[in-house]
Amino acid sequence: MTALGRIRAETVAAGLSFSRRRTAVFFTFFFPVILIAIFGVLVGTRPTGGGLFTEPPEYYLPGYLAVVVLFTPLSRVGSTIARHREGGRFEKLATTPLSCVEWLAAHALVNVLVIGAASLLIFVLVVLVTGATVPMGPATVVVVPFVVCAVALFCGVGAILGRVADSQDGVVAASNALALPLLFLSETFVPPDLLPAWFRPVLSLSPLTYFARGVRAVTSTPSANAAGGAAMGWELDLVVLVAVAIVAFVAGAYAIPRTG
Repeated sequence: MTALGRIRAETVAAGLSFSRRRTAVFFTFFFPVILIAIFGVLVGTRPTGGGLFTEPPEYYLPGYLAVVVLFTPLSRVGSTIARHREGGRFEKLATTPLSCVEWLAAHALVNVLVIGAASLLIFVLVVLVTGATVPMGPATVVVVPFVVCAVALFCGVGAILGRVADSQDGVVAASNALALPLLFLSETFVPPDLLPAWFRPVLSLSPLTYFARGVRAVTSTPSANAAGGAAMGWELDLVVLVAVAIVAFVAGAYAIPRTG
C-alpha cells in the first residue's frame, strides 16, 4: 500500500471514529453557534458606544472561526493520542507501515474537513444573524488556506500536548489552559487598542493573531479593518501562518509516541 493509501485508510477510520462520538460532533458545530447567538445577537455590537463589542459585526468573524480552528484540533488530536497511549494502540501501529507523519496527516485531514464544514456554517450564520457585511469576491476564497493552515498548526500542537500530558483529562486541561488566553489575546474578539500599549507587541507572538488578521483582511470592509488596527494585506499573515504550521506539524509528528 502506498503512502496515500495508508493516509486514506487512516482518514476514513478517524472520520468514522469522530462521527460515532456524538458529544464531539455536537460541540464542534454548536458551540460556536451558541457564541454567535450570545455575543452576536443577545449582546450585539455597539460601534458608537463603549465596551468590548464596539466594532462592526464583521470584525468578529475571525474570532468565531478561531474558536473551531483552535479548540477542536487541540482537544481532538491530543485526546486521541492520550487514548491510544492508554489502550496500547501505538504498539500495534508500530508494527504497520503507517508512519507518524502519515498518522498525523490523516487526522489533520479529518479535522480540516470537519472544521471546514463548521467554518462554513459560522460564516453563513454571522452574515445572516448578526447582519455582518462581508465583501464577497475571489479574495474571499483565501479564507480556505488560512483555515487549513491553522488546523494543521493546532493539530501539531495537539499532538505535542497528547505526548506530554499523562491522561485524556490532562490533555483537556492543558488544551483549555493554552487555548483560552490565545483566543482572547490574538486580535480575535479584543481589538488591540483596548489593551495596554506595552502588551500590544506580544500579540504578534501568537500564531492565531496572523490567522485573525489575514481572515479579517479578506472578509471585512476597509473601515472595519482600520477600526480594529488590522493590516489590509493578508499575504504576509498567510506566509507566517504557513511557516509556523509546518514547524508545529513536524514537531507534532515527531512527538507522536511509537509505544505507549
